[in-house]
Amino acid sequence: MRPLSAADHDVALALCARDRVANAFVAARILEGSLRSSPGALLGHWTDGQLRGLAWVSANVVPVELDDEGVAAVASRIMRMRRQCASIFGPSAQVAGLWELLGPSWGPARAIRTRQPLLTTTTRPSSLGLALESDIRPARLDEVELVLPAAAHMFTEEIGYPPYFGSDRGYRASIAALIRAGHTFVKVEDGEVVFKADVGSLALGCAQVQGVWLHPRLRGRGLSVPAMASVVEQVLDGLADEVSLYVNDFNAPARATYDRCGFHEVGSFTTVLL
Repeated sequence: MRPLSAADHDVALALCARDRVANAFVAARILEGSLRSSPGALLGHWTDGQLRGLAWVSANVVPVELDDEGVAAVASRIMRMRRQCASIFGPSAQVAGLWELLGPSWGPARAIRTRQPLLTTTTRPSSLGLALESDIRPARLDEVELVLPAAAHMFTEEIGYPPYFGSDRGYRASIAALIRAGHTFVKVEDGEVVFKADVGSLALGCAQVQGVWLHPRLRGRGLSVPAMASVVEQVLDGLADEVSLYVNDFNAPARATYDRCGFHEVGSFTTVLL
C-alpha cells in the first residue's frame, strides 16, 4: 500500500474505468485534481508493480476494485483513522470486507445501509413517453441562499443529523461549487426551491446523481417522476452519456420513480454511517 501521486493519475483513472458506474465518485475526485490538492487521500494497492485496487480515504472511505488482499491492506493502513471518517460507502462486497476488519475498533456504526441498489440509464425518458417537468433547470449562482435550505433538509432526512453545526460557510461553499459547475438542478416556486438534484460526481462519461429532494408538502402527488425525468434528460443532453445513482432498498417511492424514469439495477452499494 502507498499513497498515489499525480504521476499515478492515468493508471488510477484506468482502474476506475473498469466499472465507471461503481467507481464514478473516486474517478471524479481524480479528475478534479485530488492527487495534487489532497495528497495522501488516495491509497493504491500494488502487486508486482501493478495497481490492483484503490481506496479514497478522506471524510469518506470509498473502495475501488479491491480484492480480499487489498481490503485487508487498506483496513490495516487506516485502522487508526476512525476520527477522520464519517462513512464508508461503495460496492457492497468491498465495504462489507472493510467493515468486518474495521468494525471491532471503529464501531458501533450509527447506521448500516446494507443494500443500496446501484442504478443506471442511458435512455432518454422522453423516448419512454414520459412527460418532462419544464420548470427544472440548472440553479444560478445567485440562488445559493435558496438551494441551501433544500440541500440541508435533504441531508438531514437522509443522514439523520444536520450537514453543519455553527457556521454554514463550508457547506455553502460546496453548494456554490456544484452550482458553478452546472451540476445542481432545481425547480423554484415563489422564491423557494421545491425540487433539487445534484450531479455529485462526473467522470468517464458517467454522471452520478445525488441529493434528490422534493419538498414534503408536494410528495405523493406524482411530481417526482416528471422532475427526475427532466434531470436525466438534461444531463444526457451534454454532461454525460450515462446517468447513475444508488438508493436505499427500503425507499419504495424513490425506487418506483427511478424505475419509471428508465433506470435499471447494475450492482449494489453499502453505506456504513459512522
